[in-house]
Amino acid sequence: MGSSVPENSRILLKLSGEALMGDEDYGIDPDLLNRIAGEVRQLVDMGVQVGIVIGGGNIFRGAGLARSGMDRVTGDHMGMLATVINALALQDGLERQGLEARVMSALQVHEICEDYIRRRAVRHLEKGRVVVFGAGTGNPFFTTDTAAALRAIEISADMLVKATKVDGVYSSDPATNPDAKKFSRVSYDRVITEKLNVMDATAIVMCRDNDMPLRVFNLHNEGDLVSLVQGNDVGTLVSHSG
Repeated sequence: MGSSVPENSRILLKLSGEALMGDEDYGIDPDLLNRIAGEVRQLVDMGVQVGIVIGGGNIFRGAGLARSGMDRVTGDHMGMLATVINALALQDGLERQGLEARVMSALQVHEICEDYIRRRAVRHLEKGRVVVFGAGTGNPFFTTDTAAALRAIEISADMLVKATKVDGVYSSDPATNPDAKKFSRVSYDRVITEKLNVMDATAIVMCRDNDMPLRVFNLHNEGDLVSLVQGNDVGTLVSHSG
């Protein structure tokens, strides 16, 4: 049973780059950016510590160009830089909401943001600052989903929250199969064995092996982020018990 009191005092929110596009074809939808920042402001006002991992697919996708012949490592490094651009945009949106925010990058970009240092990130969170983690893990061949799982575990988050375009995890793609079943709860192992489209397998295995609860929800349902942090049954919970 949910309440106005947050059940999770520290969360890691995973946002895809595509999520920032909103109704745009490319780049960042400023209205959606402001709404996300406003919901994060509500969480901080409730006493929740918020870390965010952002993707870069609205600007650049390294894996796609790699399939077209570009060197994969080069493409992935370009994708990491795209996430830093998004992180800076998100930092600006958060600051316009009156929040303190820090961008911490897994790649060194000293002129525009801090290096990612785990202890410093935790200290920022303890001081009530929102920390936006850019550049993924800093390594090619790892997705920002895996970066989100890694950062959630490193900062000892109570929950990893993934924002998507659908309201949870389904047995198949609800956009193409009207009979797809939505799960309220599902186990890590079932997600892996049935190849349910939640996060990549590396990220799910990391969550499973470190007992990190994962909740998947629809970013476009205004208020759902705050509701799920309060303990309400929003979206789909991925855990050991399922």
